Amino acid sequence: MRTTFIGGGVMAEAIIRRALKAHVLEANDICIAEPVAARRDYLAKAYSIAVTDNNVEAVADAAIIVLSVKPQHFAGVASGLKGKLKSNQTVLSIIAGLTVPSLTAGLKHDSIIRVMPNTPAQIGQGMSVWMATDAVAETSRTAAKELLAVLGLEWYVADENYLDMATALSGSGPAYVFAFIESLIEAGVYMGMPREMATTLTVQTVLGSAQLAKETGDNPALLRERVTSPGGTTAEALRELENHGFRSTILEAVAAAHRKARALGGQ
Repeated sequence: MRTTFIGGGVMAEAIIRRALKAHVLEANDICIAEPVAARRDYLAKAYSIAVTDNNVEAVADAAIIVLSVKPQHFAGVASGLKGKLKSNQTVLSIIAGLTVPSLTAGLKHDSIIRVMPNTPAQIGQGMSVWMATDAVAETSRTAAKELLAVLGLEWYVADENYLDMATALSGSGPAYVFAFIESLIEAGVYMGMPREMATTLTVQTVLGSAQLAKETGDNPALLRERVTSPGGTTAEALRELENHGFRSTILEAVAAAHRKARALGGQ
């Protein structure tokens, strides 16, 4: 299915790379409209795909149009495309915070898919939450599902409100995990462990713990209890975390991100 990307940033490149690897898309199916010449040249050489700096030309024969520009650039893109999209074309937006009503009004187009991916999509371990308007054809829904599946897991929702929740939880979530990893590494260094050793132990522990939770399907509380011996080192560490509001701090942080996501979407 002919697919055009408006914007050739990191996430657009991740989708292209993963889709080509999985043969969900072929190189001759893809066109990127990118304003920066150096970036166009790189993408054309790296993936043997068509590139242009003209958005209107790029979308002319596209079935799926992926919007991957920064939120502040949407108005400029929309002004050039407004009223020029055909009813059988579907716009798939990965623009953070931009709501379906804003997309529909800006583009004067009803067939919209909105997606909230996250950065682990770059290695095929992402989490994408998405929704589609009633005007999106079944063929386009299937194409979107296949495209998102190459990035990792995908989860469809009927209510757009879940997109802002996903932004706060899984969209911003990698940053929370990286901050936790960073803190554990620093704790290891503080105790006297070489940084390389602390980094290896921490990353593998986080990776292994997440994989254990995924593969067993057990409640995280149960998994935590299995590690925690009464009166032991883990129990002491967890008590200290609770004394400093570990759970409530995470809850408030995610809630703050949710409020910000809604504010950015004009809600």
